[in-house]
Amino acid sequence: MSDTMQSLDQLSSLKTAAPDAPKREKKVDKFGRAYATGKRKDAVARVWIKPGSGKIQVNTRDVEVYFARPVLRMLLQQPIVAAARQGQYDVIATVAGGGLSGQAGAVRHGISKALTYFEPDLRSVLKKGGFLTRDSRVVERKKYGKAKARRSFQFSKR
Repeated sequence: MSDTMQSLDQLSSLKTAAPDAPKREKKVDKFGRAYATGKRKDAVARVWIKPGSGKIQVNTRDVEVYFARPVLRMLLQQPIVAAARQGQYDVIATVAGGGLSGQAGAVRHGISKALTYFEPDLRSVLKKGGFLTRDSRVVERKKYGKAKARRSFQFSKR
């Protein structure tokens, strides 16, 4: 029985190297586009990105027309800025459901996921920024005996 350990120092020599994290592959269709689905509240966005000049189209309209508020346009740019890829990708998105704020969040989520499919090395940067996590907050349902989800009817003593 020569393979029994006599000290803890010998135990460390037996330690095998930890397996490397699985290498992620680039997921691109035959047209050279990466596709991802983004979600936020009730909004669902289908997003395609491809190398280009940085043009963003939402529901066949320019982003300045569809998202008129600057805050919403800034929200869409966040993952691209975090990945330092401004002006390198064209984004085409179709979004449905919810309001404008939820739709902007859905497109942002879709852009982030599509960027990781196009360039898997960007995953760590986008994950650290919190762009790949789906914001699961949704509207709470109305309960019976209540005016809204939690608000009670006005109390009257008489």
